[in-house]
Amino acid sequence: MSEPKTKLTPKAIVAASSGNVLEWYDFTVYGFLAPTLATLFFPSDDKLASLLSAFAVLAVGYAARPLGSVIFGHIGDRIGRKSALMISVLLMGGGSVSIAALPTYDQIGLTAAILLVAIRVVQGVSVAGEYTASGVLLVEQAGESRRSMTGAWVAFAMMWGCVLGSAVPAGFSSFLTADQMTDWGWRIPFALGGVVAVFSAILRLSLTETVREDDPDEDTSPVWQSLRDHWRLIGQMVVLLIPTAVIYFVIFVYAVSYLSSEAGFSSSRALDITTINLIVMALFVPVCGWAADKFGLRPVLLVAAIATLVLAAPCWWLMHRPETASVFLGQFGLTLASTAGWALSVTALTLTAAPHLRCSTVALGYNICMAVFGGTTPILATYLVNRTGDDYAPVYYVIVATLISIPVIWRLPALIRKAAVRSSSATT
Repeated sequence: MSEPKTKLTPKAIVAASSGNVLEWYDFTVYGFLAPTLATLFFPSDDKLASLLSAFAVLAVGYAARPLGSVIFGHIGDRIGRKSALMISVLLMGGGSVSIAALPTYDQIGLTAAILLVAIRVVQGVSVAGEYTASGVLLVEQAGESRRSMTGAWVAFAMMWGCVLGSAVPAGFSSFLTADQMTDWGWRIPFALGGVVAVFSAILRLSLTETVREDDPDEDTSPVWQSLRDHWRLIGQMVVLLIPTAVIYFVIFVYAVSYLSSEAGFSSSRALDITTINLIVMALFVPVCGWAADKFGLRPVLLVAAIATLVLAAPCWWLMHRPETASVFLGQFGLTLASTAGWALSVTALTLTAAPHLRCSTVALGYNICMAVFGGTTPILATYLVNRTGDDYAPVYYVIVATLISIPVIWRLPALIRKAAVRSSSATT
């Protein structure tokens, strides 16, 4: 990749990454309010069936992301990164406000559930271009010695979205009664998502577009070119990201719902623990970016993978203890082990993709992984535990996901060199 063609300012970093606050705020709010949404939109005498239905809608939102990759990959590579970012954040914010105003099953029957699914599909399409387009824009415009740190700011913003998505429901549930939260309190966190969207859109008006590389096959869709010419790379991107997706949804979505259903462990206490650990993750993200710029992407990601393999089982055991301190420490350990994956993924994906197809290739790799292995994790973990009776089933899933990612981590330097060669050949 050539040196940046535009000067990257702190304001540009904030503007480009701000939409990720909304994206992950909304998805985290939905995950944490899943037990409430289950009773309001999918009422059933079987609580497990209701919860599975609510998690299924979460999965539907992620399943729509490959479609979003096609749409926003084309916009990003053909029209510009800035256009993709403006459209995605406004669509996402509109969806949040729509959920806040949505009538429940008791008010309009099955139509409520259908509308909720439709809104999540639109949001899934819109966010497909958010994380990847913002990351691509920032990494492209960063200096060579600061690419990992610059890309990490996207994850930093994402984590603060998660923090807000955890803290806001926790705050309201702490001073509203359970009946108030079920009646109307759940709507407020979604309504606030519209405020974040407007703020982000205003910031993005000042963004500078990346100078686009010439495409030798301009008449062909960049998404089709990516699938045709770089399907192996897209597959490796998916494998690289699997543990990042799985671990997050196991420890921050599934585990919170599991803890909230345990006798003597309130949902507010589970949310408090999660919020603290999300703050820890957010603060640790820049450290991982700094380390990768100093030591390389591969060493940092390998250390994180090994730490996950070592800590997964004992940390899960701690999270199943009745003491609050034990639960916190268990989640804390897995949080630290998984932070590097989030901090460095957008940089790794951007540097391995061909410049003229970056938005499409990175969006496909990232969103296919999130659709197949991210959004499905809570429902799969819930099913496996109830089917096998083994509370450690999610741990086995995490371990397998981590093991299969290690060969791709090892090949990262070669993949980055290959992309650099393609870029040099295209400009000579």
